[in-house]
Amino acid sequence: MPASFADPSDPQIPLYVIAEDQLTDWLADQPKATADWVEVNSFTGALGQALALPDAGGAVSRALVGYGTKKSRSRGRFHLAGAAGKLPKGAYRIETDLPADDLANEALGWLLASYRFDRYAKQAPLKASLVAPKNIDTDRLRAQAEGEMLTRDLINTPASDMGPPDLESAARTLAEKHGASISVITGDDLLAQNFPMIHTVGRAADRAPRLIDIKWGNTGKKLTLVGKGVCFDTGGLNLKPGASMGLMKKDMGGAAAVLGLAHMIMATGMNIQLRVLIPAVENAVSGNAFRPQDILTSRKGLTVEINNTDAEGRLVLADALTLADEDKPDQIISMATLTGAARVAVGPDLAPYFSDEAAFVTALETAAATHADPVWRLPFHAPYETMIEPGIADLDNAPSGGFAGCITAALFLRRFVTETPYAHFDIYGWQPSAAPARPKGGVGQATRALHAALGDLLAK
Repeated sequence: MPASFADPSDPQIPLYVIAEDQLTDWLADQPKATADWVEVNSFTGALGQALALPDAGGAVSRALVGYGTKKSRSRGRFHLAGAAGKLPKGAYRIETDLPADDLANEALGWLLASYRFDRYAKQAPLKASLVAPKNIDTDRLRAQAEGEMLTRDLINTPASDMGPPDLESAARTLAEKHGASISVITGDDLLAQNFPMIHTVGRAADRAPRLIDIKWGNTGKKLTLVGKGVCFDTGGLNLKPGASMGLMKKDMGGAAAVLGLAHMIMATGMNIQLRVLIPAVENAVSGNAFRPQDILTSRKGLTVEINNTDAEGRLVLADALTLADEDKPDQIISMATLTGAARVAVGPDLAPYFSDEAAFVTALETAAATHADPVWRLPFHAPYETMIEPGIADLDNAPSGGFAGCITAALFLRRFVTETPYAHFDIYGWQPSAAPARPKGGVGQATRALHAALGDLLAK
Protein backbone atom coordinates (compact mmCIF):
# COMPACT_ATOMS: atom_id res chain seq x y z
CA MET A 1 0.00 0.00 0.00
CA PRO A 2 1.53 3.37 -0.99
CA ALA A 3 2.01 6.02 1.66
CA SER A 4 1.61 9.48 0.24
CA PHE A 5 1.13 13.07 1.25
CA ALA A 6 -1.44 15.32 -0.41
CA ASP A 7 -0.81 16.64 -3.90
CA PRO A 8 0.70 20.09 -3.24
CA SER A 9 -1.30 21.49 -6.17
CA ASP A 10 -4.61 20.66 -4.43
CA PRO A 11 -6.46 23.44 -2.60
CA GLN A 12 -5.08 23.49 0.95
CA ILE A 13 -7.02 23.90 4.17
CA PRO A 14 -5.11 25.53 7.07
CA LEU A 15 -5.00 23.27 10.13
CA TYR A 16 -4.38 24.63 13.62
CA VAL A 17 -3.12 22.33 16.36
CA ILE A 18 -4.41 23.70 19.65
CA ALA A 19 -3.70 22.45 23.15
CA GLU A 20 -6.30 22.94 25.87
CA ASP A 21 -4.37 25.75 27.53
CA GLN A 22 -3.90 27.57 24.21
CA LEU A 23 -7.52 27.79 23.08
CA THR A 24 -8.45 30.98 24.91
CA ASP A 25 -5.48 32.88 23.48
CA TRP A 26 -6.17 31.59 19.98
CA LEU A 27 -9.83 32.57 20.13
CA ALA A 28 -8.93 36.07 21.30
CA ASP A 29 -7.50 36.78 17.85
CA GLN A 30 -10.50 35.36 15.98
CA PRO A 31 -13.78 36.93 14.83
CA LYS A 32 -16.72 36.54 17.19
CA ALA A 33 -18.43 34.19 14.70
CA THR A 34 -15.48 31.83 14.91
CA ALA A 35 -15.48 31.91 18.71
CA ASP A 36 -19.21 31.24 18.74
CA TRP A 37 -18.79 28.31 16.31
CA VAL A 38 -16.08 26.79 18.48
CA GLU A 39 -18.20 27.18 21.59
CA VAL A 40 -21.41 25.78 20.11
CA ASN A 41 -19.49 22.73 18.87
CA SER A 42 -17.93 22.17 22.33
CA PHE A 43 -14.38 22.25 21.03
CA THR A 44 -12.05 22.54 24.02
CA GLY A 45 -8.70 21.46 22.59
CA ALA A 46 -9.02 18.02 24.16
CA LEU A 47 -6.80 15.40 22.56
CA GLY A 48 -8.39 13.86 19.48
CA GLN A 49 -11.00 16.56 18.90
CA ALA A 50 -11.44 17.93 15.38
CA LEU A 51 -13.54 20.81 14.15
CA ALA A 52 -14.01 22.21 10.65
CA LEU A 53 -14.62 25.96 10.41
CA PRO A 54 -16.94 26.97 7.56
CA ASP A 55 -16.70 30.07 5.41
CA ALA A 56 -19.70 32.22 4.51
CA GLY A 57 -20.71 29.75 1.82
CA GLY A 58 -20.50 26.69 4.07
CA ALA A 59 -17.24 25.29 2.66
CA VAL A 60 -14.42 24.32 4.99
CA SER A 61 -12.07 27.28 5.30
CA ARG A 62 -9.96 26.17 8.28
CA ALA A 63 -9.86 23.33 10.78
CA LEU A 64 -8.83 22.80 14.38
CA VAL A 65 -7.49 19.69 16.07
CA GLY A 66 -7.14 19.32 19.80
CA TYR A 67 -3.69 18.63 21.25
CA GLY A 68 -4.83 18.01 24.79
CA THR A 69 -2.39 18.43 27.66
CA LYS A 70 1.16 17.26 28.20
CA LYS A 71 -0.21 14.53 30.45
CA SER A 72 -2.80 13.30 27.94
CA ARG A 73 -0.21 13.31 25.12
CA SER A 74 2.16 11.24 27.25
CA ARG A 75 -0.40 8.42 27.29
CA GLY A 76 -0.18 7.74 23.58
CA ARG A 77 1.34 8.80 20.28
CA PHE A 78 0.34 9.96 16.78
CA HIS A 79 -2.17 12.43 18.19
CA LEU A 80 -3.10 14.15 14.93
CA ALA A 81 -3.85 10.77 13.42
CA GLY A 82 -6.54 10.36 16.04
CA ALA A 83 -8.27 13.47 14.71
CA ALA A 84 -7.58 12.95 10.99
CA GLY A 85 -10.44 10.50 10.57
CA LYS A 86 -12.89 13.10 11.94
CA LEU A 87 -12.03 15.78 9.38
CA PRO A 88 -13.95 16.33 6.13
CA LYS A 89 -12.35 15.48 2.80
CA GLY A 90 -9.53 17.81 1.85
CA ALA A 91 -5.79 18.48 1.90
CA TYR A 92 -4.75 19.95 5.24
CA ARG A 93 -1.70 22.14 5.87
CA ILE A 94 -0.41 22.38 9.45
CA GLU A 95 -0.11 26.05 10.42
CA THR A 96 1.03 25.57 14.02
CA ASP A 97 4.71 25.49 14.95
CA LEU A 98 5.58 22.15 16.53
CA PRO A 99 9.00 20.82 17.61
CA ALA A 100 10.72 19.11 14.67
CA ASP A 101 10.58 15.59 16.11
CA ASP A 102 6.91 16.01 17.06
CA LEU A 103 6.03 17.37 13.63
CA ALA A 104 7.75 14.45 11.89
CA ASN A 105 6.02 11.91 14.12
CA GLU A 106 2.63 13.51 13.62
CA ALA A 107 3.15 13.51 9.85
CA LEU A 108 4.17 9.85 9.98
CA GLY A 109 1.13 9.04 12.08
CA TRP A 110 -1.15 10.69 9.51
CA LEU A 111 0.40 8.53 6.77
CA LEU A 112 -0.09 5.41 8.89
CA ALA A 113 -3.69 6.40 9.58
CA SER A 114 -4.37 5.92 5.88
CA TYR A 115 -3.55 2.19 6.14
CA ARG A 116 -6.36 -0.17 5.24
CA PHE A 117 -6.21 -3.97 5.07
CA ASP A 118 -8.62 -4.43 2.17
CA ARG A 119 -7.55 -7.72 0.63
CA TYR A 120 -10.77 -9.47 1.64
CA ALA A 121 -13.27 -6.65 2.13
CA LYS A 122 -13.54 -3.07 0.97
CA GLN A 123 -12.55 -0.44 3.54
CA ALA A 124 -13.52 3.22 3.49
CA PRO A 125 -10.41 5.33 2.78
CA LEU A 126 -9.21 8.18 4.94
CA LYS A 127 -10.81 11.32 3.52
CA ALA A 128 -8.39 13.87 4.93
CA SER A 129 -4.87 14.02 3.50
CA LEU A 130 -1.89 15.94 4.83
CA VAL A 131 0.28 18.39 2.94
CA ALA A 132 3.90 17.42 3.60
CA PRO A 133 5.22 19.81 6.27
CA LYS A 134 8.29 21.83 5.38
CA ASN A 135 11.71 21.06 6.85
CA ILE A 136 11.10 17.37 7.52
CA ASP A 137 12.52 14.38 5.65
CA THR A 138 9.42 13.32 3.75
CA ASP A 139 11.24 10.58 1.82
CA ARG A 140 12.29 8.95 5.11
CA LEU A 141 8.76 9.19 6.48
CA ARG A 142 7.28 7.63 3.35
CA ALA A 143 9.80 4.79 3.48
CA GLN A 144 9.02 4.15 7.14
CA ALA A 145 5.28 4.22 6.53
CA GLU A 146 5.55 1.89 3.54
CA GLY A 147 7.75 -0.50 5.52
CA GLU A 148 5.25 -0.50 8.38
CA MET A 149 2.34 -1.08 5.98
CA LEU A 150 4.18 -4.04 4.43
CA THR A 151 4.67 -5.53 7.89
CA ARG A 152 0.98 -5.05 8.72
CA ASP A 153 -0.19 -6.60 5.44
CA LEU A 154 1.98 -9.69 5.94
CA ILE A 155 0.84 -10.25 9.53
CA ASN A 156 -2.83 -9.59 8.78
CA THR A 157 -2.96 -12.11 5.94
CA PRO A 158 -4.25 -15.48 7.21
CA ALA A 159 -2.07 -18.56 6.97
CA SER A 160 -4.23 -19.92 4.14
CA ASP A 161 -2.68 -17.20 1.99
CA MET A 162 0.56 -16.61 3.91
CA GLY A 163 2.33 -19.93 4.16
CA PRO A 164 6.07 -20.40 3.54
CA PRO A 165 5.68 -20.15 -0.28
CA ASP A 166 3.68 -16.93 0.07
CA LEU A 167 6.20 -15.43 2.46
CA GLU A 168 8.89 -16.31 -0.04
CA SER A 169 6.86 -14.60 -2.78
CA ALA A 170 6.57 -11.43 -0.68
CA ALA A 171 10.32 -11.48 -0.07
CA ARG A 172 10.98 -11.91 -3.79
CA THR A 173 8.72 -8.96 -4.61
CA LEU A 174 10.58 -6.78 -2.12
CA ALA A 175 13.99 -7.90 -3.41
CA GLU A 176 12.99 -7.21 -7.01
CA LYS A 177 11.65 -3.77 -6.09
CA HIS A 178 15.02 -2.74 -4.69
CA GLY A 179 17.37 -4.65 -6.98
CA ALA A 180 18.44 -7.06 -4.26
CA SER A 181 19.46 -10.68 -4.82
CA ILE A 182 17.49 -13.52 -3.28
CA SER A 183 18.09 -17.25 -2.88
CA VAL A 184 15.89 -19.86 -1.21
CA ILE A 185 16.73 -23.33 0.14
CA THR A 186 13.59 -25.49 0.22
CA GLY A 187 12.48 -28.85 1.61
CA ASP A 188 15.03 -31.66 1.79
CA ASP A 189 17.70 -29.35 0.39
CA LEU A 190 17.76 -27.88 3.89
CA LEU A 191 19.18 -31.19 5.11
CA ALA A 192 21.67 -31.38 2.26
CA GLN A 193 22.93 -27.88 3.08
CA ASN A 194 22.95 -28.41 6.86
CA PHE A 195 19.92 -26.59 8.21
CA PRO A 196 18.53 -29.55 10.15
CA MET A 197 16.41 -27.73 12.73
CA ILE A 198 14.61 -25.59 10.16
CA HIS A 199 13.78 -28.79 8.28
CA THR A 200 12.70 -30.65 11.42
CA VAL A 201 10.27 -27.98 12.58
CA GLY A 202 8.67 -27.57 9.15
CA ARG A 203 8.69 -31.11 7.78
CA ALA A 204 5.23 -32.08 9.05
CA ALA A 205 3.46 -29.42 6.97
CA ASP A 206 2.21 -29.82 3.40
CA ARG A 207 3.98 -26.61 2.43
CA ALA A 208 7.72 -27.22 2.59
CA PRO A 209 9.98 -25.33 4.97
CA ARG A 210 12.57 -23.01 3.49
CA LEU A 211 15.31 -20.51 4.28
CA ILE A 212 14.99 -17.18 2.49
CA ASP A 213 18.21 -15.21 1.97
CA ILE A 214 18.16 -11.61 0.63
CA LYS A 215 21.30 -9.56 -0.03
CA TRP A 216 21.51 -5.88 -0.92
CA GLY A 217 24.28 -3.28 -1.05
CA ASN A 218 27.96 -3.51 -1.91
CA THR A 219 29.55 -0.92 0.35
CA GLY A 220 29.56 -0.06 4.01
CA LYS A 221 29.31 -2.18 7.12
CA LYS A 222 27.49 -5.50 7.17
CA LEU A 223 24.09 -5.86 8.84
CA THR A 224 22.19 -9.16 9.01
CA LEU A 225 18.53 -9.27 10.02
CA VAL A 226 17.03 -12.62 11.04
CA GLY A 227 13.25 -12.90 11.29
CA LYS A 228 11.16 -15.75 12.64
CA GLY A 229 8.88 -16.91 9.83
CA VAL A 230 6.58 -19.45 11.51
CA CYS A 231 3.60 -18.91 9.23
CA PHE A 232 1.29 -20.80 11.55
CA ASP A 233 2.00 -22.44 14.89
CA THR A 234 -0.27 -25.22 16.08
CA GLY A 235 2.20 -25.99 18.84
CA GLY A 236 3.04 -29.25 17.12
CA LEU A 237 2.46 -32.40 19.16
CA ASN A 238 2.33 -30.15 22.26
CA LEU A 239 -0.84 -28.80 20.67
CA LYS A 240 -1.98 -25.34 21.65
CA PRO A 241 -5.53 -24.94 23.00
CA GLY A 242 -7.91 -23.23 20.62
CA ALA A 243 -7.77 -19.87 22.38
CA SER A 244 -3.98 -19.78 22.12
CA MET A 245 -4.02 -20.82 18.46
CA GLY A 246 -6.37 -18.03 17.42
CA LEU A 247 -3.68 -15.44 16.66
CA MET A 248 -1.00 -17.77 15.35
CA LYS A 249 -1.15 -16.32 11.86
CA LYS A 250 0.98 -13.58 13.43
CA ASP A 251 3.76 -15.98 14.43
CA MET A 252 5.67 -14.84 11.36
CA GLY A 253 5.65 -11.31 12.78
CA GLY A 254 9.44 -11.31 13.13
CA ALA A 255 9.81 -12.06 9.42
CA ALA A 256 7.25 -9.37 8.61
CA ALA A 257 9.12 -6.89 10.78
CA VAL A 258 12.54 -7.49 9.23
CA LEU A 259 11.07 -7.25 5.73
CA GLY A 260 9.47 -3.94 6.67
CA LEU A 261 12.76 -2.73 8.15
CA ALA A 262 14.61 -3.95 5.06
CA HIS A 263 12.32 -1.83 2.90
CA MET A 264 13.09 1.24 5.04
CA ILE A 265 16.83 0.61 4.72
CA MET A 266 16.80 0.00 0.98
CA ALA A 267 14.30 2.74 0.12
CA THR A 268 16.42 5.34 1.91
CA GLY A 269 19.63 4.09 0.30
CA MET A 270 21.48 3.41 3.53
CA ASN A 271 25.18 2.83 3.04
CA ILE A 272 25.33 -0.70 4.40
CA GLN A 273 25.55 -4.26 3.15
CA LEU A 274 22.23 -5.76 4.16
CA ARG A 275 21.37 -9.42 4.51
CA VAL A 276 17.95 -10.72 5.52
CA LEU A 277 17.51 -14.35 6.63
CA ILE A 278 14.04 -15.79 7.16
CA PRO A 279 13.45 -19.41 8.17
CA ALA A 280 9.89 -19.91 6.88
CA VAL A 281 7.98 -22.92 8.24
CA GLU A 282 4.66 -24.14 9.57
CA ASN A 283 4.68 -25.96 12.88
CA ALA A 284 2.10 -28.59 11.97
CA VAL A 285 0.96 -32.00 13.23
CA SER A 286 1.36 -35.18 11.21
CA GLY A 287 2.97 -38.59 11.48
CA ASN A 288 6.46 -37.19 10.91
CA ALA A 289 6.20 -34.26 13.30
CA PHE A 290 9.09 -33.89 15.73
CA ARG A 291 8.39 -35.11 19.26
CA PRO A 292 8.98 -34.16 22.88
CA GLN A 293 12.24 -35.68 24.13
CA ASP A 294 13.75 -35.78 20.63
CA ILE A 295 17.31 -34.52 20.54
CA LEU A 296 18.21 -32.45 17.49
CA THR A 297 21.64 -31.52 16.21
CA SER A 298 21.83 -27.94 14.97
CA ARG A 299 23.84 -26.43 12.13
CA LYS A 300 26.33 -25.20 14.73
CA GLY A 301 26.74 -28.73 16.07
CA LEU A 302 25.07 -28.01 19.41
CA THR A 303 22.50 -30.61 20.42
CA VAL A 304 19.06 -29.56 21.61
CA GLU A 305 16.65 -31.57 23.74
CA ILE A 306 13.03 -30.93 22.79
CA ASN A 307 10.96 -30.52 25.92
CA ASN A 308 8.11 -28.71 24.17
CA THR A 309 7.38 -28.71 20.45
CA ASP A 310 5.64 -25.36 20.94
CA ALA A 311 9.03 -23.73 21.55
CA GLU A 312 9.90 -24.09 17.89
CA GLY A 313 10.75 -20.51 16.95
CA ARG A 314 14.11 -20.57 18.67
CA LEU A 315 14.98 -23.77 16.81
CA VAL A 316 14.55 -22.33 13.32
CA LEU A 317 16.19 -19.07 14.36
CA ALA A 318 19.19 -20.99 15.71
CA ASP A 319 20.14 -22.43 12.34
CA ALA A 320 19.61 -19.06 10.63
CA LEU A 321 21.66 -17.25 13.29
CA THR A 322 24.48 -19.75 12.82
CA LEU A 323 24.55 -18.95 9.10
CA ALA A 324 24.45 -15.23 9.86
CA ASP A 325 27.35 -15.58 12.29
CA GLU A 326 29.47 -17.50 9.79
CA ASP A 327 29.56 -14.40 7.58
CA LYS A 328 30.97 -12.26 10.45
CA PRO A 329 28.82 -9.17 9.88
CA ASP A 330 29.19 -6.02 11.94
CA GLN A 331 25.76 -6.47 13.54
CA ILE A 332 23.17 -9.27 13.80
CA ILE A 333 19.60 -8.50 14.84
CA SER A 334 16.89 -11.11 15.31
CA MET A 335 13.20 -10.30 15.58
CA ALA A 336 10.59 -12.83 16.63
CA THR A 337 7.19 -13.27 18.22
CA LEU A 338 8.98 -15.65 20.51
CA THR A 339 7.57 -15.85 24.04
CA GLY A 340 4.39 -15.19 25.96
CA ALA A 341 6.65 -14.31 28.88
CA ALA A 342 7.66 -11.10 27.10
CA ARG A 343 4.01 -10.07 26.87
CA VAL A 344 3.48 -10.77 30.56
CA ALA A 345 6.55 -8.67 31.35
CA VAL A 346 5.86 -5.56 29.25
CA GLY A 347 2.47 -5.98 27.55
CA PRO A 348 1.71 -5.59 23.84
CA ASP A 349 2.84 -1.99 23.31
CA LEU A 350 6.52 -2.24 24.23
CA ALA A 351 9.15 -4.12 22.23
CA PRO A 352 11.54 -5.79 24.68
CA TYR A 353 15.06 -6.33 23.41
CA PHE A 354 18.35 -7.80 24.53
CA SER A 355 21.79 -6.33 23.83
CA ASP A 356 25.06 -6.02 25.69
CA GLU A 357 26.53 -3.48 23.25
CA ALA A 358 26.59 -0.04 24.89
CA ALA A 359 26.71 1.88 21.60
CA PHE A 360 23.76 -0.07 20.21
CA VAL A 361 21.70 0.45 23.36
CA THR A 362 22.37 4.19 23.45
CA ALA A 363 21.54 4.68 19.76
CA LEU A 364 18.39 2.57 19.96
CA GLU A 365 17.04 4.17 23.13
CA THR A 366 17.62 7.64 21.73
CA ALA A 367 15.92 6.80 18.45
CA ALA A 368 12.99 5.08 20.16
CA ALA A 369 12.32 8.16 22.28
CA THR A 370 12.33 10.53 19.31
CA HIS A 371 10.52 8.29 16.81
CA ALA A 372 7.45 7.28 18.83
CA ASP A 373 8.57 3.64 18.73
CA PRO A 374 8.98 2.46 22.33
CA VAL A 375 11.37 -0.31 23.36
CA TRP A 376 12.46 -1.77 26.70
CA ARG A 377 15.77 -3.41 27.45
CA LEU A 378 15.86 -6.79 29.19
CA PRO A 379 19.05 -8.55 30.32
CA PHE A 380 21.07 -11.41 28.89
CA HIS A 381 21.30 -12.61 32.51
CA ALA A 382 24.23 -15.04 32.53
CA PRO A 383 23.32 -16.83 35.79
CA TYR A 384 20.26 -18.24 33.99
CA GLU A 385 22.45 -20.06 31.46
CA THR A 386 22.23 -23.22 33.56
CA MET A 387 18.46 -23.23 33.06
CA ILE A 388 18.91 -24.01 29.36
CA GLU A 389 21.42 -26.83 29.95
CA PRO A 390 19.53 -30.12 30.44
CA GLY A 391 22.58 -32.35 30.82
CA ILE A 392 21.43 -34.97 28.32
CA ALA A 393 22.07 -32.45 25.48
CA ASP A 394 23.86 -29.15 25.11
CA LEU A 395 20.66 -27.12 25.25
CA ASP A 396 17.02 -27.37 26.35
CA ASN A 397 14.47 -25.67 24.10
CA ALA A 398 11.88 -25.27 26.88
CA PRO A 399 13.28 -25.15 30.43
CA SER A 400 10.91 -26.25 33.14
CA GLY A 401 9.85 -24.03 36.02
CA GLY A 402 8.22 -21.18 34.12
CA PHE A 403 10.62 -18.48 35.29
CA ALA A 404 12.29 -15.86 33.03
CA GLY A 405 10.98 -17.40 29.83
CA CYS A 406 11.90 -14.51 27.53
CA ILE A 407 15.39 -14.29 29.03
CA THR A 408 16.13 -17.99 28.72
CA ALA A 409 14.90 -17.89 25.11
CA ALA A 410 17.25 -14.98 24.37
CA LEU A 411 20.13 -16.82 26.04
CA PHE A 412 19.34 -19.87 23.91
CA LEU A 413 19.60 -17.78 20.73
CA ARG A 414 22.81 -16.11 21.85
CA ARG A 415 24.52 -19.52 21.99
CA PHE A 416 24.43 -19.51 18.18
CA VAL A 417 26.24 -16.20 17.78
CA THR A 418 29.94 -15.99 18.62
CA GLU A 419 31.74 -12.63 18.70
CA THR A 420 29.42 -10.66 16.41
CA PRO A 421 27.49 -7.84 18.13
CA TYR A 422 24.00 -9.26 18.60
CA ALA A 423 20.60 -7.88 19.56
CA HIS A 424 17.35 -9.82 19.88
CA PHE A 425 13.81 -8.38 19.85
CA ASP A 426 10.96 -10.42 21.34
CA ILE A 427 8.06 -8.54 19.73
CA TYR A 428 4.29 -9.08 19.85
CA GLY A 429 3.42 -7.86 16.37
CA TRP A 430 -0.25 -7.24 17.12
CA GLN A 431 -2.36 -4.25 18.12
CA PRO A 432 -5.09 -5.68 20.41
CA SER A 433 -7.40 -2.67 20.06
CA ALA A 434 -7.47 0.30 17.73
CA ALA A 435 -5.34 3.35 18.58
CA PRO A 436 -4.38 6.43 16.55
CA ALA A 437 -2.54 5.33 13.39
CA ARG A 438 -2.68 1.70 14.59
CA PRO A 439 -5.85 -0.22 13.75
CA LYS A 440 -6.50 -3.51 15.45
CA GLY A 441 -4.34 -6.15 13.81
CA GLY A 442 -0.77 -6.63 12.72
CA VAL A 443 1.72 -3.92 13.66
CA GLY A 444 5.43 -3.28 13.39
CA GLN A 445 7.48 -2.74 16.53
CA ALA A 446 10.96 -1.25 16.98
CA THR A 447 11.59 -1.06 13.23
CA ARG A 448 11.48 2.74 12.95
CA ALA A 449 13.72 3.07 15.98
CA LEU A 450 16.11 0.55 14.47
CA HIS A 451 16.08 2.33 11.13
CA ALA A 452 17.16 5.56 12.80
CA ALA A 453 19.65 3.92 15.16
CA LEU A 454 21.31 1.86 12.44
CA GLY A 455 21.78 4.97 10.36
CA ASP A 456 23.85 6.40 13.21
CA LEU A 457 25.67 3.16 14.08
CA LEU A 458 26.45 1.59 10.72
CA ALA A 459 25.68 3.84 7.78
CA LYS A 460 27.97 6.78 8.54
